[in-house]
Amino acid sequence: MDRRKFLELLAVTPAVTPALSASADVVPRCRIVSPYAPAAVPGMPGPFPGRVVSVRSAKSVDEETNRADAEVVKEMMARGMLALTGEKTVAQAWRRFFEPSDVVGIKVNCGGRPHVVSSPEVVGECVRQLMALGIPATSIFLYERFRDQLDEVNYAPQLPPGVGIVAAESRHSSSDSRSYDPRTYVEVDLYGEEDTRSNLMRLVTRQLTKIINIPNVKDHGATGVTGCLKNIAYGSFSNVARTHHRGTSHTLSLVGTFASVEPLRSRTVLQILDGLRGVWHGGPFAFTRRYVFYPKQLMFGTDPVAIDRLLLDIVDEKRKAAGAISIWNRSPEYLKMDDTNARDQDPNVNVLIREPGHVEFAAGLGLGVFERERIALQDITL
Repeated sequence: MDRRKFLELLAVTPAVTPALSASADVVPRCRIVSPYAPAAVPGMPGPFPGRVVSVRSAKSVDEETNRADAEVVKEMMARGMLALTGEKTVAQAWRRFFEPSDVVGIKVNCGGRPHVVSSPEVVGECVRQLMALGIPATSIFLYERFRDQLDEVNYAPQLPPGVGIVAAESRHSSSDSRSYDPRTYVEVDLYGEEDTRSNLMRLVTRQLTKIINIPNVKDHGATGVTGCLKNIAYGSFSNVARTHHRGTSHTLSLVGTFASVEPLRSRTVLQILDGLRGVWHGGPFAFTRRYVFYPKQLMFGTDPVAIDRLLLDIVDEKRKAAGAISIWNRSPEYLKMDDTNARDQDPNVNVLIREPGHVEFAAGLGLGVFERERIALQDITL
């Protein structure tokens, strides 16, 4: 089925639309409900569609200790922001996106704890640059869905006093809805489940004016990769695990659908892919270092699709080098619908039919540029 047909089946409308029955071959119809209008220039794909800056440094991470060098990361951040914006100073580069009156959310990714998470060095440099623009610490919030994951990473000791650290739910697989906005949601019935709504976090709808998205380089058993799109979408909405459940993955269409909901789309103005470390199999988790590798790079852009298009190649090339099946391999031969031992599973086993095509689907929703020949990549090596 081609992308045009996918878009016809998606049929996102403001009216109630009956869902199609769940099937690997059918794109479920969704109803998006939001009182928020898009910005004149939505943050995704933003002012630099198709533009990506990659900054690499062999000195950024010590592979023996897994520790990042904060000074090297600071220089990588500066070079990346200057190259992306074309500004002459780092302050001017950050000022392209933020002003002192903003309330800024930093969407981290803690699912790969303890080994592959949004690096405190990257997060800390974002906070420092925001505060240098005059944004007070109390107007900056790190956020993630699950409190237990945030607590395990423990960003607080490395941040200035006053920076908020916010989670919507106490732990993974909880059902606490108090931190989600009842007015802003995606409704879709995938398999007759009791709760058919996924709600956007209140922090995003009621408090934040801008968002920085800091995902990781990670394999994912349902989507192929976890990058910019999945981090901002599935990390900001409730009740999303049901989209890859009972051997079926609807992530092809729903990752992009969630990311397109206002005000999330308009307020997510900067993408910084943290590729200092990565996980090439067993993701989005990294409970051991068995599948950890070290790209030692950061990617900068406003277009999440363009960055994720490059991420697909990074993860797939690493898997091929390790003798594992491609993230694009959808053959039933490799499918074992049992994720009870996902942490240690065979790299040549899929627990779901992977959907790396979600990146191209998101491009069809207007979130960015997918075609490799249209992506302007600038490589910088320190």
